[in-house]
Amino acid sequence: MEINSLYQKLLKPSDDLLFDIARLDGDIIILGVGGKMGPALARLARQAVEATGIKKEVIGVARFSEPGLQQELEQYGIKTHVADLLQDHELQQLPLAQNVLYLAGTKFGTTGKEAFTWAMNSYLPGRVAEKFKDSRIVVFSTGNVYPLMPIQSSGSTEKQAAEPIGEYAQSCLGRERVFQYFSSQNNTPTLIYRLNYANDVTYGVLLDIAKAVKEQRPIDLRMGYVNVIWQGEANEMALRSLHHCTSPSMILNIAGPETSSVKSIAEQFGLLFKMKPIFVNEEQSTALLSNASKSYGLFGPQKVSLQQMIELIAGWIITGGKILNKPTHFQEREGKF
Repeated sequence: MEINSLYQKLLKPSDDLLFDIARLDGDIIILGVGGKMGPALARLARQAVEATGIKKEVIGVARFSEPGLQQELEQYGIKTHVADLLQDHELQQLPLAQNVLYLAGTKFGTTGKEAFTWAMNSYLPGRVAEKFKDSRIVVFSTGNVYPLMPIQSSGSTEKQAAEPIGEYAQSCLGRERVFQYFSSQNNTPTLIYRLNYANDVTYGVLLDIAKAVKEQRPIDLRMGYVNVIWQGEANEMALRSLHHCTSPSMILNIAGPETSSVKSIAEQFGLLFKMKPIFVNEEQSTALLSNASKSYGLFGPQKVSLQQMIELIAGWIITGGKILNKPTHFQEREGKF
């Protein structure tokens, strides 16, 4: 199958998602729709709504600094609102919706802009939680709130105590704690969605590794193991998580089901590109790893395998597909983004 056709096929909503969307009451609002995952999430939700034939609005909120994105989403049938969520009068003017997906936050460039990072990641959640206290909320978070785990382990479960490294991860734990507080205070059904790492043909850990192999740049092996999941699958789980929001809030790890070797992934890309990867440094005994078995118990087994992702991304690069210039910095072990 031609690469773009295969990619589009993997972006279509599954029967499981259609079933869950059909029984979901109320409209869906995505706060922070302009980020890496937001546009695809909004399109997936819209596709699922139309496929089920139910009447439900999908609303996207962002500053829309990327040219053309707002128009693109509008043409897809998604209602958009331009808003800087840190400006409270703009936040308060937003429509209410029964279902909230909270994607707003900042990560890269946080070193040197720590005050903004904390305002965005830890202060804003309280304002949003108050505004949408009568909704159900899925809060996007990160596995960065966990400590580095032994590579022989199966990764951090949701019961693992948080030990965030660096101010970005600390502020993300702040986001979680604030939403947890208001979930209990206002009886707001909430789910903390701890994700690492989502992959698309346009961005992600796998693309970072693939580009390094293709461009013959050294790959740092100190963070030698990762969990990777297809972005479309992660987006499906986010939408289906709206049925699992609780008060007090629930925590759910979203990640690939296997611990994957960075070196092995690079070598597989090397075979596809007919190039030998360049490695530097040694694999360490720990890595940022999450155990997502709870989510697979809720949503069923993985739909897109690591091998499928590798082959698709390699094909995308070979055919000159458009990619985002948004490296993940997954190799970072000191928490400095």
